[in-house]
Amino acid sequence: MNTLLIIITVVAIAGVLLISLYNALVRARQRVREGWSGIDVQLKRRADLIPNLIETVKGYAAHERATFDEIVAARNSAATLNPSDVQKRARAENLVGQAIGKLFALAEAYPDLKASNNFRDLAANLDTVESEIQMARRYYNGAARDLNIKVESFPSNLVAKSFGFEQSAFFEIEEPADRRLPTVGF
Repeated sequence: MNTLLIIITVVAIAGVLLISLYNALVRARQRVREGWSGIDVQLKRRADLIPNLIETVKGYAAHERATFDEIVAARNSAATLNPSDVQKRARAENLVGQAIGKLFALAEAYPDLKASNNFRDLAANLDTVESEIQMARRYYNGAARDLNIKVESFPSNLVAKSFGFEQSAFFEIEEPADRRLPTVGF
């Protein structure tokens, strides 16, 4: 009778541990999804600002067609990617950021443009969105780190492998030149 009670207790403890580990993995995966959703929302906000910014700059620098085309192409490329492919989306969004940097560099050559209230408002909105993207990226990467630790750590790695939990990719800047802070002046 005591042996049966010990076996039942051990099985119950193992079951509680299994459920606890599984639930911790589910929570971590949901945080990753929530983090990615936050990034996606901010990237959409940025993508929505780009046409207005281009139109404002076009009024002052209509002959800079190549720069405008590059920004539109980068934006469209990023918009057509599968939202769940973090690495490809990160590369595409980094190209959008580079193109926007070129647009601001172009604006430096046009003092009337820099003085335009519309341009300053759009630039301020874009600056806010870029800050929000950075915060969302940090949250997502933290959530991905936590999930990845759980997927690799013992004993949760046994549960993760059994139930198909996978590591999440980080949303990273890949080009070393992109790690430098852009200089934007008004």
